[in-house]
Amino acid sequence: MIEHRTLYEKTKKSKKQTKLNIKKTNKTLKVMKMSKDENAVFVGRRPTMNYVMATMMILNKGEDCTVKARGRAISHAVDVCEILRNRFLKGTEYKDIRLSTEQLEGENGQNNNVSSIEIVLAPPK
Repeated sequence: MIEHRTLYEKTKKSKKQTKLNIKKTNKTLKVMKMSKDENAVFVGRRPTMNYVMATMMILNKGEDCTVKARGRAISHAVDVCEILRNRFLKGTEYKDIRLSTEQLEGENGQNNNVSSIEIVLAPPK
């Protein structure tokens, strides 16, 4: 027998699945003690200055910081790094910049390419 669901029911179910996946990932991150992700700032939709302050807190400890972003947030990640270098911590240097492409599967089974960037900043000396 074939089930017929409305579009709302499909999206409602997928949101629940996404929340569960996020919860599972957070638990594994806490257990594994990943030193790489402790000093990473994931840039998204929030105001740029929030990410600048988060990055500055990590760099003030004397540790390297990785600024990560995907898709349209890449330009915001570059803004974060440039604001930090030019206004707040003037001795900050770029240690490494990595570009990559991730393939994500869409709702209709299509593969979509999404660009991502990782910018590693070294604290001022």
